Amino acid sequence: MSEKAISNLLNLKGRVYVYLADEETGKQFMQQAETEGFTFRDGVKPTERPYDSIIALNRDHTINYVGFVGHMAFGAKAKTIGKEKLIRYDFKKRLLLT
Repeated sequence: MSEKAISNLLNLKGRVYVYLADEETGKQFMQQAETEGFTFRDGVKPTERPYDSIIALNRDHTINYVGFVGHMAFGAKAKTIGKEKLIRYDFKKRLLLT
């Protein structure tokens, strides 16, 4: 995936977790997500909160932090989160992780 819209990741079949490797990447992601109309579930704009190393995308154009379990699942390369396939995406490299 090249420098396409974050929204395009919502077309993938599964739960999308976006990896943000560093502060610069995190800030770029939060700004781009906001530009594309994403908010946190409580309506707060992405740039009004700090980034975290992993952010989940939701089909309703919201984002959320994944917490401890989400970080563990991402790092352990879990295949699923609940009943959904876990899709891991590196925002800095603009590529899906296997």
